[in-house]
Amino acid sequence: MRAIEITKPGPADVLKLCERPVPAVKAGEVLIKVHAAGINRPDVFQRLGSYAPPPGASDLPGLEVAGEIVDGDLTGSDFKKGDLVCALVQGGGYAEYCVAPVPQCLPVPRGLSALEAASLPENYFTVWSNVFDRAHLRGGETLLVQGGTSGIGVTAIQLAAAMGHRVFATAGSDDKARACERLGAERGINYQTEDFAALAKSLTNERGVDVILDMVGGDYLPREIACLADDGRISLIALLGGAKATVDLGQVLRRRLTITGSTLRPRSVAFKAAIAAQLKQRVWPMFEAGKIKPVIYEVFPLEQAAAAHALMERSTHVGKIMLQII
Repeated sequence: MRAIEITKPGPADVLKLCERPVPAVKAGEVLIKVHAAGINRPDVFQRLGSYAPPPGASDLPGLEVAGEIVDGDLTGSDFKKGDLVCALVQGGGYAEYCVAPVPQCLPVPRGLSALEAASLPENYFTVWSNVFDRAHLRGGETLLVQGGTSGIGVTAIQLAAAMGHRVFATAGSDDKARACERLGAERGINYQTEDFAALAKSLTNERGVDVILDMVGGDYLPREIACLADDGRISLIALLGGAKATVDLGQVLRRRLTITGSTLRPRSVAFKAAIAAQLKQRVWPMFEAGKIKPVIYEVFPLEQAAAAHALMERSTHVGKIMLQII
């Protein structure tokens, strides 16, 4: 099969087209003939040498795919050979064939193409796990999304807004801030020219926001604490701004704040299966009803994966960058 491999740690052009054996499936796995795969920031980190695959995972990049089940162990599942599915994988997505644990596969939502479905797993598994399971966004609570035009940001805005929450989102330009608003954010905040912490307080009548989805870390953390409501929660999913921060622990104590974080890739199949079940029950019907939608910015053929990575690193996109394989 054709695949994209990381020839050595480095810039986007270290991604090269290669020939690899079709991967073998184990018990509980299926082989997917990949129609499309998503590009995600962890793929970039892996290419740079700062985010190694978990033990036993493919060394090929790619954490989400959609395509046709062509082989594998379907015991106890609702799938059969020939079904179109999308799947969250630990690696190997930039290829014509990819293996996936059956519990991490979901049917392609009715009305969506395989390309659109391939844009969903990494972001929706991550957002559901961190915003709704870990940070417990509920009731009439408010959400602040950092990086609102990333794949994660677009997902969090749409999903929280569709579930009736007030959402605010940061972005790096006025145009991107307005894009956040078109996706469902009540207010997009240009972090280059506006103080997101002050605005978050102002927009909530000085109460503060209940949950912050943070992919920045670093010096954002004390500012986020300042604009949290009492009993507020910060859910960290990446550290684009650095791994160290100075935190006023007195605020955490007095106002009962929670700072939590997680990475999805190394978690167990059982953990991801539980998220998949929630997505199928609660989120997939929203796609089929048109309440939320995939947001795809640009599509590249497999052999242009390096150009897709270069685009992601420029951070000019709104939504997902994708590889079309079939």
